[in-house]
Amino acid sequence: NVQWFVFWFFFLIFLFFVLLTKSVVLFLLTVTVFLSTLTPKFYFALTVTSSFISGLIFVFEWWHFRKYGTSFIEQVSVSHLRPLIGGAESSPPAPAAFSAGDNESSRQNMPECKVWRNPLNLFRGAEYSRYMWVTGKEPLTYYDMNLSAQDHQTFFTCDTDALRPSDTVMQKAWRERNPQARIKAAYQALELNNDNSLLAKFLICATAYVLLAEEEATTIVDAEKYFKQALKAGEMIYRKSQNCHSQSPQHEAQLRRDTNVLVYVKRRLAMCARKLGRIREAVKMMRDLMKEFPLLSMLNIHENLLEALLELQAYADVQAVLAKYDDISLPKSAAICYTAALLKARAVSERFSPETASKRGLSTAEINAVEAIHRAVEFNPHVPKYLLEMKSLVLPPEHILKRGDSEAVAYAFFHLQHWKRIEGALNLLHCTWEGTFRMIPYPLEKGHLFYPYPSCTETADRELLPTFHEVSVYPQKELPFFIHFTAGLCSFSAMLALLTHQFPELMVVFAKAVSTVSVMGLAQVSLEFLGILRSRVK
Repeated sequence: NVQWFVFWFFFLIFLFFVLLTKSVVLFLLTVTVFLSTLTPKFYFALTVTSSFISGLIFVFEWWHFRKYGTSFIEQVSVSHLRPLIGGAESSPPAPAAFSAGDNESSRQNMPECKVWRNPLNLFRGAEYSRYMWVTGKEPLTYYDMNLSAQDHQTFFTCDTDALRPSDTVMQKAWRERNPQARIKAAYQALELNNDNSLLAKFLICATAYVLLAEEEATTIVDAEKYFKQALKAGEMIYRKSQNCHSQSPQHEAQLRRDTNVLVYVKRRLAMCARKLGRIREAVKMMRDLMKEFPLLSMLNIHENLLEALLELQAYADVQAVLAKYDDISLPKSAAICYTAALLKARAVSERFSPETASKRGLSTAEINAVEAIHRAVEFNPHVPKYLLEMKSLVLPPEHILKRGDSEAVAYAFFHLQHWKRIEGALNLLHCTWEGTFRMIPYPLEKGHLFYPYPSCTETADRELLPTFHEVSVYPQKELPFFIHFTAGLCSFSAMLALLTHQFPELMVVFAKAVSTVSVMGLAQVSLEFLGILRSRVK
């Protein structure tokens, strides 16, 4: 029975291929006859249509790659077609950095992609909102504002807030998406005083005034007034919390919250003084704050201090701050690396000339300056294009990704003026910064002075920066295959259309010859396949 089954199985396969081959041959002969009757207008219309369609696909692929960094056709193939043909369904990589603290455990294997609070972030009401009123463009992304809402809830709330209705209102205010609803909730919290105690009233005022200063104040002067009111309330409640923080874990949580409020208010007051031109006052406030709360170095208050000292041109004081914070055991930032490079460039930039340096060689001071620039560029390769004004700046986001484009925007926004102030510094940067990439191994499997450059920065930067900003990508991605393919197909079709229009008779003869040869070749292959199949069956 098995032998008969095998015999009939192979016989049916043989019969199927015989009929299929004969039908294919007849079909190919029919196609040959049809192609021989076509006119030059048909071939011209065919090539023009092919060129137009492939051109549209090329433009769409290029736009998708520029905006999202991937090929649309490849993305669809991986996401939808591979599972259908039996391939393993690969889940897309998770976004790089997605909270300032909530997802810390899930990102322990890639700490470079942690999102940090921007130490010099602007005021929403007095700066970000004014930009939107003038340009009509939203400077902050929803993802960035959502991270700020999480930060506010972490900094300004604690578990005991549910005991008072006023604090419950403020908790809802920090979570509210609508700015007007947040401001309304802040005023509502100021009016509530559940237990009629002066202490509770001051606590409510501290957090509510912070919200009003950030979002309702339309000028820095108005914001400073609100923060001064918040400071009075914050200092009183902080002293009270210090006296009773050891009584219970709840009191310890309240002290942490009150400390966060006080530090935040003092820092923003110092930033207000800096923006209003009272720079020495701002420097004193920052120094006092760092001295009073030395354990809060993770807030990066020293970066505010560095910028203010550079504005005063107090370069010796800047060097002293760098000596303390530019340490191998402390996390680096673009502000630290590029400020160190700026100070070393300042010593040689005024007399630096690339022609003279190429003839006599670099001096020791010039070598130190170039090495400092290379170190800074390796840490964040996006900054030089902003400092050299090769790329346009936008308002910095409220959160940044270290070594990413968002950090480069934030640094250049505040420090470009300091580089311009030192004569020759930008010229030295222009002549030397690209030399960094000859020192970094490629592919970026290991770094030279720092850890390898993380591959997750592009995804996070696209979430943090506005859509109208062209995100800087490092290393530059190679163009996907389908962009090359569609570009080649479009060019080839356009060339054929042009030749068909210029030499219609010659191109028709050529097309008929190619089609005839192709059809006869397919027929010959089909017949050879039939002969092989017959011999195998016999």
